[in-house]
Amino acid sequence: MDVLWSPWRYEYIKSGDETANQTKSERCVFCELSNSENGSDEDKFILHRARFNFVVLNIYPYISGHLLIIPFAHLADLDALPQETSNEMMDLAKHSQKFLRDVYRPHGFNLGMNLGKAAGAGVADHVHLHFMPRWFGDANFTTTIGETRVIPEVLSTTYQKLKPHFGTLSEK
Repeated sequence: MDVLWSPWRYEYIKSGDETANQTKSERCVFCELSNSENGSDEDKFILHRARFNFVVLNIYPYISGHLLIIPFAHLADLDALPQETSNEMMDLAKHSQKFLRDVYRPHGFNLGMNLGKAAGAGVADHVHLHFMPRWFGDANFTTTIGETRVIPEVLSTTYQKLKPHFGTLSEK
């Protein structure tokens, strides 16, 4: 088995498992991220705040343009989301597809959720939707042979490319 060491991810992993005497929002990386008192949206790569959800760049992307659509409500399951929240989430997914298509010209998209630790959720107690542009051949030599992903763009560049598009949506 090949092992890829990524100690820089430890702070991210640790942030989801703090001490038991903290409140849910203090333990949850997404709740902390959505808190407008914890730095600017640009510093946190938040592209848009809607009424029930926000759109943010994944800071550990699988590919350039990897977005997350996250409800403000701290809920673990899709079926626990109020309909207004899940409806807005899907509307934001539709806008995300348009904006990613306009900016990156991908050949397709991956859209998905991992619900629960057994399903691969890195943050299992706060439901979120992954949205990624895809291109033919984006599983390149390095990914296929070296089993390593190469992300060709820094997050700040991705943010600057997408932010004007999300700015056309009404703010929260």
